[in-house]
Amino acid sequence: MERGGAVYIITNKNHTVLYTGVTSDLRSRIKQHINQTYPNSFTAKYNCNKLVWFELFNRIEEAIAKEKQIKDRSRAYKLSLINTMNPEWKDLWDEIENW
Repeated sequence: MERGGAVYIITNKNHTVLYTGVTSDLRSRIKQHINQTYPNSFTAKYNCNKLVWFELFNRIEEAIAKEKQIKDRSRAYKLSLINTMNPEWKDLWDEIENW
C-alpha cells in the first residue's frame, strides 16, 4: 500500500531559523510543532511554528528524497523555494488547518 507524504519548511517569528521536515500527515505534524508536543526538540527550542513552504507527494518515498535534497542545499536555496511559493512569508497553517 502506497502512502503519500509532504516536505515542509517551518520557521520562527523572525525567520532566523529554517527547519525542513517530512511527514505522511502534514496537518497533524504542523499542529505538533505549533503545540510544541516535543518540548526538547529542535523546533521547540527555536520556536519554529510558522509553516512557510510545503510540497505534497503521492508516495512518502518521494517526499523523503525531496527532504534529503533540500537539507543538502544552502540556506539561499531554501529561501528561494519559500520566496517562489510564498513571497509574503505568510503562515500557511491557515491553508491546511481544515484539511
